[in-house]
Amino acid sequence: MDRGRSFGETAGRRKLTKDTITVHIKYRDMEQAFTGNVNDIWISINRFFSKMIPALEVARKVILTVDLEKLVDDCKNIIAVTPEGPHLLVSKQKLTDNETLSLHLLAAYVGHKLGLLDKNSLSKEELQAGLGKNAKITGTRLGELYREGLVAKTEEDHYKITTIGVKRLQEEFLPKIRAKIQA
Repeated sequence: MDRGRSFGETAGRRKLTKDTITVHIKYRDMEQAFTGNVNDIWISINRFFSKMIPALEVARKVILTVDLEKLVDDCKNIIAVTPEGPHLLVSKQKLTDNETLSLHLLAAYVGHKLGLLDKNSLSKEELQAGLGKNAKITGTRLGELYREGLVAKTEEDHYKITTIGVKRLQEEFLPKIRAKIQA
């Protein structure tokens, strides 16, 4: 992996393969270029930021992140993403309205993160159809989820699950839902 060279120097000295990527970072008057495989680049970029911007190391301790691979594993046999959109694999009769809405939004989130869906949000009408209840009940339940900080409204008047919503769903709700469907 080449560090500290410009893109032109790196490309000229190393034959780039289709598995090789180059990332060029410029922060204030500091520039750095990294070339290599995805894993090496990821490690190098993280080292760069942790050394060059110490505040990021402090911030990393309080930043909430989602482990997508673990989330997908935790959602196995509960949600699915198809080209038509997010779907539940469990009966709505075994779920509360808020669990049903949250799972639909979680499926949209996962589908978007995996590059299978164009957006990570759903309209109120899409959520109403997924819930199978009238607009008033759907609106009331979305309001409850919004007040709890589990969902947010987008500029397009759609709803999406928040990062804290994903975390709470993964840690608190999914185990309960799994227990319900196994009972």
